[in-house]
Amino acid sequence: MGNRVYIFDTTLRDGEQSPGVSLNAQEKLEIAKQLARLGVDIIEAGFPITSTGDQEAVKLISQKVKGPVIAALARAEDADIDLAWETLKEAERPRIHTFIATSPIHMQYKLQKSPEEVVEAAVRAVKRARSYVEDVEFSCEDGSRSDLDFLCRILTAVIEAGATTVNIPDTVGYSTPAEYASIIRYLRENIPNSHRAIFSVHCHDDLGLAVANSLAAIEAGAEQVECAVNGIGERAGNASLEEIVMALYTRRAFFGKDTKINYSEIYRTSKLVSAMTGMPVQPNKAIVGKNAFAHESGIHQDGVLKERTTYEIMNPELIGIYQDNLVLGKHSGRHAFRMRLQEMGFELSDAELKRAFGRFKTLADRKKEITAQDLEAIVKEEIRAIPEKYRLDNLHFFSGTQVVPTATVGLFNGEIIVEEASIGDGPVDAALKAVDRITQLNTTLSEYSIKAITGGKDALGEVTVRVKHGERFYIGRGVSTDVIEASVKAYVDAINKVAYELEKNK
Repeated sequence: MGNRVYIFDTTLRDGEQSPGVSLNAQEKLEIAKQLARLGVDIIEAGFPITSTGDQEAVKLISQKVKGPVIAALARAEDADIDLAWETLKEAERPRIHTFIATSPIHMQYKLQKSPEEVVEAAVRAVKRARSYVEDVEFSCEDGSRSDLDFLCRILTAVIEAGATTVNIPDTVGYSTPAEYASIIRYLRENIPNSHRAIFSVHCHDDLGLAVANSLAAIEAGAEQVECAVNGIGERAGNASLEEIVMALYTRRAFFGKDTKINYSEIYRTSKLVSAMTGMPVQPNKAIVGKNAFAHESGIHQDGVLKERTTYEIMNPELIGIYQDNLVLGKHSGRHAFRMRLQEMGFELSDAELKRAFGRFKTLADRKKEITAQDLEAIVKEEIRAIPEKYRLDNLHFFSGTQVVPTATVGLFNGEIIVEEASIGDGPVDAALKAVDRITQLNTTLSEYSIKAITGGKDALGEVTVRVKHGERFYIGRGVSTDVIEASVKAYVDAINKVAYELEKNK
């Protein structure tokens, strides 16, 4: 075994299966590009057989993203594998990832197959995948609850059939670190051709042990770890990419393992995934949470000021959290603005820079000092994955304790400004109803959240909404020092995604 651990990112596949998350192909592409900048080894771009949207996303990522291996998931069925290849065939480095359940409970009740039939299906699937690509991964769904001798049998067979990576998932988050490590160790020692494949692990967090189980498996000989940014995923989520990577980095003397992750992109990747999925990062989340490097205790503050390592085991700048060393205000010019964005790792086109600078100047008239968090919010609002059909031009509202709230909204629709007015339960409700009158789309606001990006009375407010249209959900995000304006921007952002999908599917 070498000292390299391969990072297999499943944010766009298992992560997108989080309840309420629905990314379109362009949004998936934006995340995939950032994952490539982050330096992950494998991007699992989707599960093509499940939807035309996943097929489109995998094709687009295969065409546009270079560097990492691009993987598509497929059941151990011919149609799944054939479609996976169709979506992957333009990838620079394609991988077909096929799977079948191997635990007694899954084989009996879900598959209704005998162990012999499962082995036969697995071998047939790997051989079919191998006829298309040289890089084939096979996964034993519910591997941690499978019989060890049966795992040895099926994994020996699929490696012989051509699988280059074999994955033993803790699909339901049932295992514990010592138990999971013993499974990996047993398989490596008792599979005769184990040296011909990379051993991978994929852990869920139902008992809060996904990261611990993954690290224990690495100690036991696993060479690939499957994880998701911010730990998103089905139920309680997946093992958190940033936690695994930083544990390996910070405790390298203990683990003796390396990754090729670009650490300075970790925080930016976390923020992008949070914004795109509409899933906020909890403040006390390890590595990327708002409080991860905050010190309130006087003793801690004193220690950090004297020597950072007294209470900080990681330098926040390593993962891309930078302290403001250039204060921007309303008198700052375009050059200083561009330089600050470059320091933060943002490279904008001339058109994007022009729009972002205009937003910055408007904000600077409202705030005395602009922080890095403010700039990040501005840039993310201007860099859009899809074109804007509608854009807010003007907003007026009237509200109070003894009056019926009313709002008038004007939206750009191309070159034309369309205005409508409405009443509502409050100014936000009235404004969103006015937007509905303009767009004439049958949508439902299913979730609404707001948070302050920075402190102070003049703080930017960030509103995130989840809108339902048909059977799909769409995430919208808006920022402003005015909560009502931020709400309308977020709603219009989601409406634009609905309009884009409708236009594309005509």
